[in-house]
Amino acid sequence: MIRFANTIDIALEPSAVYAYLADLEHTPEWNWAIATTEKVTPGPVGVGTRFRQTRSVPRPGVETLQITGLEPHRRIDVTGRLGPFVVRLSYELAAIGLGTRLTNTAELEPSVPLGFVGGLLGGRIRTAVAENLGVLKAVLEGTPDDHDGRAPDRARIHPHTELPRPSSALADPDTMARW
Repeated sequence: MIRFANTIDIALEPSAVYAYLADLEHTPEWNWAIATTEKVTPGPVGVGTRFRQTRSVPRPGVETLQITGLEPHRRIDVTGRLGPFVVRLSYELAAIGLGTRLTNTAELEPSVPLGFVGGLLGGRIRTAVAENLGVLKAVLEGTPDDHDGRAPDRARIHPHTELPRPSSALADPDTMARW
């Protein structure tokens, strides 16, 4: 199993960060590997809500995620299958000063033995997630990102256009394609 956590501080109150993150349809706005995410369960977002997302990296695929836990303004838990992994994701939010400390924990259980590659892959995935959280912070704060000095425009952010893919993240998609 691959397990890691990343933490980032966001200059917005927890309720605003929670509202944005709980609607997984926002994921393509800050995660460069996701082309689309759509809610497939009718009604408001709650425990049991399912989402279908289209991944573009490391190889195209369609995935299903489900909200498995919600504590308003404090925690969001998600499970699903991402590529060759069964995943459990949690987003924990804590009020700090005038903002939010967001900790994203990921547990990835591979469907095939990874051996030596698992350790390398875990580090690359953790780095990619950390970089995506940096984009999330820039989107939510409306501040300049590291890429071009301009503030992210939520309407223009798309995984194939404005934001370059992080150079250190999943640098060898062929490794993952071998699964």
